[in-house]
Amino acid sequence: MVSSSHEAMHRIFQEFPQLFSGVSEVLGVPFPPPISVQILPTDLTEARPLERRVDTLLLFDTEDEGPFLLAVEAQGRKDLSKPASWAYYLSYLYAKYQRPPVLLVVCQDRSTAEWATRPVHIGPRQWASLTLRPLVAGPHNMPVIRTTVEARKDLALTTLAAITHADNPDVAAILKAVSGALRETPEELSHPLAELIAQGLGKRPAAQLWRHLMAADLSFYKSTVAEELRDQGRQEGREEGREEGREEGRAAGVAESVLLLLTQRGIDVSDAARNRILCCENLETLHRWLLRAPTAPSAEDIFIDE
Repeated sequence: MVSSSHEAMHRIFQEFPQLFSGVSEVLGVPFPPPISVQILPTDLTEARPLERRVDTLLLFDTEDEGPFLLAVEAQGRKDLSKPASWAYYLSYLYAKYQRPPVLLVVCQDRSTAEWATRPVHIGPRQWASLTLRPLVAGPHNMPVIRTTVEARKDLALTTLAAITHADNPDVAAILKAVSGALRETPEELSHPLAELIAQGLGKRPAAQLWRHLMAADLSFYKSTVAEELRDQGRQEGREEGREEGREEGRAAGVAESVLLLLTQRGIDVSDAARNRILCCENLETLHRWLLRAPTAPSAEDIFIDE
């Protein structure tokens, strides 16, 4: 079954094809900016009963170097059968479209990214007829964007970087920077990017943090995930049978996120601080603590000015 992380890592190139220019520059293999982009069918199935599908396939046209194909593959783990499939994709695409193909592999795991980076020589030792050399974007080379100012420069690149750094110890600061940038972005752009981040984080601990960052100001985000948060609140209210129960359930969730964030950063949380966080029932106060947690030097510093 295809995971939401898998979908987000390649679908972002369908939603924002110009992202490849930023990614290729980060990877040190700059491509000229496209003058047009066309999304192509991803079905690479042959007439015989053998189905092969690339995750995302785009046709770029450039003014200086002409058109080229971009095949984007999201790779969650090492798979020794993949190099053969990737080589097939590139050969098939070159034969079908008569355009030079480029393979971009996007990973969230560093060891998988480093594995995918290694060239694969196809042929005998004396003479390799083909060499598979994909571009790879992952936690080993994508930028770690921790400030809102930096995040605003290229929101699509910032989004992909946040997805690839889902397991980074500084993911809280990364997501806080993205959240700050999206709050200042028109809805038609901020909503799909926020949705892609929610998908890309999957079931990782950072996903809960992202949900609460969005919940801190749902006015800027009204997509599927936001609706889930509202539904969750309504369900909690029904289970408790009163408004007080709903508020307590939300407060408990935010309090757990504050503690999770501090723990993930390696911050020592004293019993007194832990009790103060868990016993707080004021959502506004908890949200202030949640926003301070990514940068606070100690657990006690989130209580400043309280």
